[in-house]
Amino acid sequence: MTDHLFTPTIPTPDAWDAFVRAHPRAHLLQLSEWGAHKRAFGWRDARVAVTDERGAILGGALLLFRPLPARLGSMAYVAMAPLLDPARAADITLNAAVWRAIDHAAKRDGAAFVRWEPGIYESDPPPDPERFGFRPALAPIQPPRTVLIDLADDDAMLARMNQGTRRKIRQSLKGEVTYIQAARADLPRFTALMDATGERNAFGTYESAYYDGMFERFAPDDAALILAQHTESGQALAGVMVFAVGSSAWYLYGGSSDAHRNLMASYGAQWGAIQWARARGCTVYDMWGIPDAEPDRLEAEFETRADGLWGVYGFKRGWGGRIVRSLGAWDRVYNPLVFTLYQTAVR
Repeated sequence: MTDHLFTPTIPTPDAWDAFVRAHPRAHLLQLSEWGAHKRAFGWRDARVAVTDERGAILGGALLLFRPLPARLGSMAYVAMAPLLDPARAADITLNAAVWRAIDHAAKRDGAAFVRWEPGIYESDPPPDPERFGFRPALAPIQPPRTVLIDLADDDAMLARMNQGTRRKIRQSLKGEVTYIQAARADLPRFTALMDATGERNAFGTYESAYYDGMFERFAPDDAALILAQHTESGQALAGVMVFAVGSSAWYLYGGSSDAHRNLMASYGAQWGAIQWARARGCTVYDMWGIPDAEPDRLEAEFETRADGLWGVYGFKRGWGGRIVRSLGAWDRVYNPLVFTLYQTAVR
């Protein structure tokens, strides 16, 4: 698998993470610790890369593997990658070498297919999945559409928000709610908030060990838990777990209590997470997931729908961000028979 230009390798966690963090498209879901976290919850992980003659990484990806039912092998998953040396991102030979390394790792694991979610491309020339032998996937793993907030000074960000969001932020900061950057000991309170939110809005949440693992692996350098509590009673009212790598931050998990909802603590917690991201040098804050619909439809239906991600869109739309869509989800098939069985089961 070695050619005259590139050598496939399994990079160490430190070497891979250094490459990811320095990349313009650095993403949490490509850090080696993300793979280690998912490993604790039934996935397997592998890092693959190609290097030049000096051993410098030119491109690669973190892969995750999930077993398919009935011992039919596994599904390989590549999210927000491959990451390529920005100076050579358009190099077809480099792209081909990286995908050869990914294919080799996937087949070695017994993968029937690889699902690829390239992520968001706003400035780079986006890849063409069909050129690399991919077909559109039936269903994404990550939400394809999101809201991106360009981080600036407070006045500029507040000016971009709608009037209702600005008013609720100001209400949340009147002193009846206290905001803290929480410690690991506070995670049971955050889990209770997530459970309450999931029950109220009819969506699934993770077990407490999942949030605990995320906090243990990524806080305080790459993550923070902003917790809002009632100033007088100390009761937890809302919480936001935010992550940041490179110039981007992601709002992945957030929950709120049914108590004292008039104090707008969820708005204050979100504002605190945005402030944390900006303070560590981020320029973009990703609200992570809205309904996969065109903006006109989003605006026409958000007040009458609460299913799926519609329930959170009403909250996320008011923060003055840009609605963007990723390149979606794509599959490359290694075992057509197993893939057909999987597709039938999904349908």
